[in-house]
Amino acid sequence: MRATGLGALADLGFRGLDNDVRDPVIVTGFHASRTHKFTPGQKEANRVLAVGRAPVEHGFAHLENWRILAKLRTDPAHVTQLLRALLVLTNLEVNR
Repeated sequence: MRATGLGALADLGFRGLDNDVRDPVIVTGFHASRTHKFTPGQKEANRVLAVGRAPVEHGFAHLENWRILAKLRTDPAHVTQLLRALLVLTNLEVNR
């Protein structure tokens, strides 16, 4: 991803996957514990990250309704086109 100039917003399950602090490719939220409470800035950063990830999570949730995807075995380039088409159809249905 770094070589192509792309990045990703991810949940806390991906913490530690990208350890380059100066040029992160995978951006995850802050983690709190009993001894380490969030600062107001960390809370705001997590909120902004969640707002950015929400549409993607909703899209994946809607795509799970398309059973054909569970049995799909094809070229990844075709899958990308199919997913884009399914997301358009799903968004049209949801907005209706």
